[in-house]
Amino acid sequence: MNTPAESTLLLVDGSSYLYRAFHAMPDLRNAANEPTGAIYGIINMLRKLREQFPAQHAACVFDAKGKTFRDDWYPEYKANRAPMPEALAQQIEPIHKVVRLLGWPVLEVPGIEADDVIGTLSCLASAAGQRVIISTGDKDMAQLVNEQVVLINTMSNESLDINGVKEKFGVPPERIVDYLTLVGDAVDNVPGVDKVGPKTAVKLLTEHGSLEGVMAAAAGVKGAVGENLRRALDWLPTTRRLVTIKSDCDMAEHIPGFPKLDDLGWREADRPALLDFYTQYGFRTWKKEMEDALGGASSPAPAAAAPAPNRPAQESLFDDAPTHVPPAIANKHYDTVLTQEAFDAWLEKLQAAELVALDTETDSLDPMRARIIGLSFSTQTGTGCYIPLAHTYPDAPAQLPLDDVLARLKPWLEDASRHKVGQHIKYDAHVFANHGITVRGYRHDTMLQSYVLEAHRPHGLESLAQRHVGRSGLSYEEVCGKGVNQIPFAQVTVECATQYSGEDSDMTLDVHRALWPQLEAQAGLRYVYEQIEMPISERLLRIERNGVLIDAALLQRQSQELAQRMMALEREAHELAGQPFNLGSPKQIGEILFGKLQLPVVKKTASGTPSTDEEVLEKLAADFPLPAKILEHRSLSKLKGTYTDKLPLMVNPQTGRVHTSYGQAVAVTGRLSSNDPNLQNIPIRTPEGRRVREAFIAPPGRVIASADYSQIELRIMAHISGDPGLLRAFSEGMDVHRATASEVFGTPPDEVSAEQRRYAKTINFGLIYGMGAFGLASSLGIETKAARDYIERYFARFAGVKRYMDETRVAAKDKGYVETLFGRRIYLPEINSPNGPRRSGAERQAINAPMQGTAADLIKLAMIAVQEALDAAGRQSLIVMQVHDELVFEVPESEIDWIRTEVPKVMASVAQLNVPLVAEIGFGPNWDEAH
Repeated sequence: MNTPAESTLLLVDGSSYLYRAFHAMPDLRNAANEPTGAIYGIINMLRKLREQFPAQHAACVFDAKGKTFRDDWYPEYKANRAPMPEALAQQIEPIHKVVRLLGWPVLEVPGIEADDVIGTLSCLASAAGQRVIISTGDKDMAQLVNEQVVLINTMSNESLDINGVKEKFGVPPERIVDYLTLVGDAVDNVPGVDKVGPKTAVKLLTEHGSLEGVMAAAAGVKGAVGENLRRALDWLPTTRRLVTIKSDCDMAEHIPGFPKLDDLGWREADRPALLDFYTQYGFRTWKKEMEDALGGASSPAPAAAAPAPNRPAQESLFDDAPTHVPPAIANKHYDTVLTQEAFDAWLEKLQAAELVALDTETDSLDPMRARIIGLSFSTQTGTGCYIPLAHTYPDAPAQLPLDDVLARLKPWLEDASRHKVGQHIKYDAHVFANHGITVRGYRHDTMLQSYVLEAHRPHGLESLAQRHVGRSGLSYEEVCGKGVNQIPFAQVTVECATQYSGEDSDMTLDVHRALWPQLEAQAGLRYVYEQIEMPISERLLRIERNGVLIDAALLQRQSQELAQRMMALEREAHELAGQPFNLGSPKQIGEILFGKLQLPVVKKTASGTPSTDEEVLEKLAADFPLPAKILEHRSLSKLKGTYTDKLPLMVNPQTGRVHTSYGQAVAVTGRLSSNDPNLQNIPIRTPEGRRVREAFIAPPGRVIASADYSQIELRIMAHISGDPGLLRAFSEGMDVHRATASEVFGTPPDEVSAEQRRYAKTINFGLIYGMGAFGLASSLGIETKAARDYIERYFARFAGVKRYMDETRVAAKDKGYVETLFGRRIYLPEINSPNGPRRSGAERQAINAPMQGTAADLIKLAMIAVQEALDAAGRQSLIVMQVHDELVFEVPESEIDWIRTEVPKVMASVAQLNVPLVAEIGFGPNWDEAH
């Protein structure tokens, strides 16, 4: 709505947003362990509102404590509301305080609800010719909408004018009170007409025009609706009175000058007090912003905010607070290196610097194919240079020859004593390798520093610079454009490229100086960074460049076979349905399953239609043949589209191999991801899925070897929990699932049935992932009570596991994170959430994350150690893939015996646990036979 600020009143329904902010945000805490999520949400909302909706007058309205006139009308009003959560109650006073500090007029009128204050001010302003914007999440406010008044909801980005109200509710604003009277308000304990929901209410009002019309026609309304309507006739006037927002409240003693609005002008923000507030509550970005606004002054934290050990940084979960370049680097300068003299001068700087940040600009995101367009370097904050080498736009300036520059830089780049820092160094190392340069001396990677410090956060340079040093720079889209209009970097002007790339190197150096001291100060995190993440980056580079050979012809034959099987499944599905339909269309599947065949609806989508997702089809497939056919068709379609069709197209023409890219800073547990292609998700539970692995082959004279840890997460569980039963089972080399079944079912190990072992295996792995009785029952296909009995028997016999789970939950709630055996932290932002499902999910993650994270650390340590052993022994064997707990090798036939002996030994010795680490290895002409 384009409205002049001088004719606009902006009203915020603060009370409606308190609960929404509280439940929408994680359980954030400051250093003093005070809850801050709702405070953050309200501040963020108000800042955005003031920016997006300029207005001359404004007010943030809250409910005052105590009863209101509605309580006199109806003593049961809001009687069913639960008490305010303690964590929210603690934030009310600070919220009121900070809203005032931000310059907003704050209104709390005793005896009058916030809705009625807003209603009165809205009517007063619109009568005076002002436009009114009401920011609320309360549907009741729709009754206030008119030509002068609109509603906005910042939580859902919704805006409602007269037409918007009609579209959302089915009735115009003047009928919203009638509508609310019929449906009632369960939140406020105001009854309407029993069993009359929104659709029925709209239908009644459409047919009879108004509430009065509906009441007059009650005798003729048929069915249960008519009976309930007639029963409620005497009550409806009271409901209408309760749901009607008053617009004529007397507030003169609370608003000076009322009924004029002059006292609702903006106040000047109290910046020094805001600085103290942001410091106390741990809002680091806003604190830095305020320090800069005050000329760099800093404010000590109040005594109440003394640091608490191990409490995660609260503000670190968000990125949307405004940022800017601090005054200290406002005059940054980046040289454009176009002459030999300028290049010589910068080469001297690089040789003399203790640490240099560098960045590449390239012609591709594919690390194996990218070629250099330009290079940037920075040796101190605010300065840097850009060396354009392959910009080709018309009238581009003459640039130094690419090969000459790289030849002169190569000794410095390959000198391990020349320390370097980068952002995502693995990509840049690939780019230099494409030009025949092996970069050494990378001491730091800001992406990995961020990943180790706060794995749950974004790790892009722009985000890091904003978050940690209050800086921002040109974005790639600003430089190259978006979508079809995006230009290659070679077409970017040298001047623009200098600014963009120079900033990248400069900000990388700045971010490193902010992050590295934090890692240095914490031994466990420093170990993970220096001994695991930095070394594994170099090992992953080698694995990615090795690539893996595939049999494209075999994949093509598999694609043809899959296509034939899919056609057969389609025919069978059509016969079962009694008509043709598109097996790839969820809509048509839903119409067949739940419309024509009347199968039971398992769950619904957000829009209210029956879901046809995989979980639903799996449940239905147990009793009905058609869902099983659809599931199988989906599985084969995904396999064909993702692997058998696509893999041959991903062969690098220069190497003849497929080169995946491992994502190192993705999973919060430390696990690696795999992309283009994703080698982690090749299905192995079906014969068709396992056959895909047959296409990963070794060249003549070599074989594929697969080495993986045996039951690694269960072994870690035994070590962490210290449970005597589990420790004994692994130490004695027993089948741990059989041993578990023996304990749970009270059966001698040699008499455990296959089904009992299967149950025990499901329990073992289910408990690792925090599974409860309901989840176990679903997995085993048994009653929840039986599953609960199994879990209780398990815990009775493996009490150490129960103790570990209980203690881990408590520790996680206190610290906000859990740790792996090696010190990696996995933060759990929702561990103290007031939202039950979110909190339960975080508790399950708390139990599993130390095991999954430790397993991730172990396989990384194994990759580091195995590669060192290969290099030390001068072996030609290559690590070509890493998948979960498995390393895949390409091995010369002459080295098979060495690999068979040494690799399991090295993998088993990377850590000393209270149970043996066991790595098993197999060999074959392809991955499937080796696995």
